[in-house]
Amino acid sequence: MAEKVIAGRTIQVNDEGYMTNPSEWTREIAAEMAKEEGITLTDKHYAVLEYIREKALAGETLTIRKIGSSGIVDLKEFYQLFPGGPLKLASKLAGIPKPTSCV
Repeated sequence: MAEKVIAGRTIQVNDEGYMTNPSEWTREIAAEMAKEEGITLTDKHYAVLEYIREKALAGETLTIRKIGSSGIVDLKEFYQLFPGGPLKLASKLAGIPKPTSCV
């Protein structure tokens, strides 16, 4: 486990850069992590990140399909907001562990 300074705060991250303590997450940390990925977060991004955090912290299994049927974004928009591996990237920015469905 490593420490990383993001948005002026020292946080614990694993080898892949995922936060190991979801309670350390803030919108500012998410914004800084997104910048590293070449993304500027919008209100829509934050709505998705907060949905992901809520579901993950409640112990629910996250899937791309579940995010697409959340009513916040459809699948196409989810891929546009978080290019590449959307669930993997969104989970990282949401400060939760990488979902088991992501390789």
